[in-house]
Amino acid sequence: MGITGWTYIFVGVTFTLYIGIAWWSRVSDTKGFYVAGRGIPASANGMATAADWMSAASFISMAGLVSTMGYAGGVYLMGWTGGYVLLALLLAPYLRKFGHFTVPDFVGDRYESNIARLVAVVCAIFICFTYVAGQMRGVGVVFSRFLEVDINIGVIIGMAIVFIYATVGGMKGITWTQVAQYWVLITAFLVPAIAISIKLTGTFLPQAGLGAEIKPEIAGEAGVFLLTKLNQIGQDLGFNSYTDTFVGSWDKVNVLFVAIALMVGTAGLPHVIVRFYTVKNVRAARWSAFWALLFISGLYLTAPAIAGFSRYYMLTSLNGQSEENLPSWYENWSQTGLILWLDDGDGIIRYTAREDNEVFRSGKLSSNELINIRLEHQKWIDTQGATGSDGRLVMQELGLAGPDRDIIVLASPEMAELSNWLIAFVAAGGLAAALSTASGLLLVISSSVAHDLYFRILNPKATEKQRLLVGRGVIGVAVIIAGLFGIYPPGFVSQVVAFAFGLAAASFFPAIVLGIFSKRVGTIPAIAGMIAGITFTGFYIIANVFFGMPTWTFGVFETGISAQGIGTIGMLVNFAVTLGLTPFTKGPSDATKQLIDEVREPEYAGPAVQIEEAVDH
Repeated sequence: MGITGWTYIFVGVTFTLYIGIAWWSRVSDTKGFYVAGRGIPASANGMATAADWMSAASFISMAGLVSTMGYAGGVYLMGWTGGYVLLALLLAPYLRKFGHFTVPDFVGDRYESNIARLVAVVCAIFICFTYVAGQMRGVGVVFSRFLEVDINIGVIIGMAIVFIYATVGGMKGITWTQVAQYWVLITAFLVPAIAISIKLTGTFLPQAGLGAEIKPEIAGEAGVFLLTKLNQIGQDLGFNSYTDTFVGSWDKVNVLFVAIALMVGTAGLPHVIVRFYTVKNVRAARWSAFWALLFISGLYLTAPAIAGFSRYYMLTSLNGQSEENLPSWYENWSQTGLILWLDDGDGIIRYTAREDNEVFRSGKLSSNELINIRLEHQKWIDTQGATGSDGRLVMQELGLAGPDRDIIVLASPEMAELSNWLIAFVAAGGLAAALSTASGLLLVISSSVAHDLYFRILNPKATEKQRLLVGRGVIGVAVIIAGLFGIYPPGFVSQVVAFAFGLAAASFFPAIVLGIFSKRVGTIPAIAGMIAGITFTGFYIIANVFFGMPTWTFGVFETGISAQGIGTIGMLVNFAVTLGLTPFTKGPSDATKQLIDEVREPEYAGPAVQIEEAVDH
């Protein structure tokens, strides 16, 4: 059976499973819809959190970044895993004891202001829509290749599936669906990695295979280590060695700033934080964090190996090949428009680092522009009279063998010529990763509007039925907007997701940390800090990415701070504004101060629990 047939089988079975679970766990009250009735076991919540956390960025795009960036790509591994540890140890148990439905709910009650709640709602929606754009984009990439449909059609299919099980089951349905999605995505990631490692190096563990010798019959000689070979190939083609540190724009400062933005952004992501509200108590929240970190580690420890394997296969299978001898995986993926070879007339594919390729140094390309690029490239050839000397699109800054880095993991089983069923299974895993996170994000958008805005501000007397109706209606609208972002993405998957982390770092992280650990910070400083942080960060990202604004050095750094790392500066702006205004403004009430004290005592079960019960009802 071909890849397409196997894909239909795996996608059909898994999607039926997801919808069936959502129907089985459907809810009829707001507590079930928003926090799964607070009855999810810690281990199951750990799996759901892992699936929610390991989005399309983790499954599809992260290894692609490491593959194309080399050493610098490790910043995503460090930032995202370190951030989860920060969230689990520093914030999650305390937030669970506060006992709210959402992050805006916590912000509104802690800072005793509906204005603070409204600002937090706006921040949550902004962050979630930025994040969900990457997920829907990932869905489109998978469907485009494996079901042989247009990317836009793939996004629409994903929209329909998410809408069904998110509106029917709410958080309860999403949680149990994510448990199933975790096992699909982790199996689909690990099994091909193990198979490729055995085939390429003879080593069962992919992590060990990355540092092992390539089989002599593949390398052409004995004693050739994979990383050594990758470094050699890169140098031969005129690029940096794969293991070179801090090269180009990824200098020490940018690597540090991006890592911090990803870490503190993780601790402020509303769709991850809400997962700790679904368990019974604080102890269960702590154990959920442990289980989630354990489940997450399987993928994150394997991603660098997949990145190295894919880079080796891609470079060796394409460079120097003629048009008649292109590998089958390239032919399959070129039909999606996500990988492109622009011929200069000699019919040979070559990687190049030349600086004079005007077409590809004129600006970063999105995948939606690739069809028109062929015509533009031909015009350039006619104008420049280029023949036979520069026959491959530039790899530098644009990605390996094409601008779209999101195909690396999905294409790696085909590069290694694994079985068709395994190739299709990877597609099902990518869909599971994207859909699990998309559903969690859409529910946060829904709860922010229906619970925090509609119920807590606009209509406090709303009935359960009205609140559920509004919540489900908001999901419908949010799915449409998310789909548009997937069709017209602002960047590749991990880049878009990194923007969301920066926005979360600049808005929620300071407000949550100071809300838990400071009894002095009051309403006005918190509001001003959140507005200042997210406004600065949002402006910088939009101006730099969409309007070509040069990166800023702030008069201190040798290179400008990238849009992916600007959230660190935004966080510092938030802290500075909040703490700077605190001495001149009124602090929280005595009741709030008492609540903070009680929440910070792990075994105490007083008014905080009473407030939790009042909110639940």
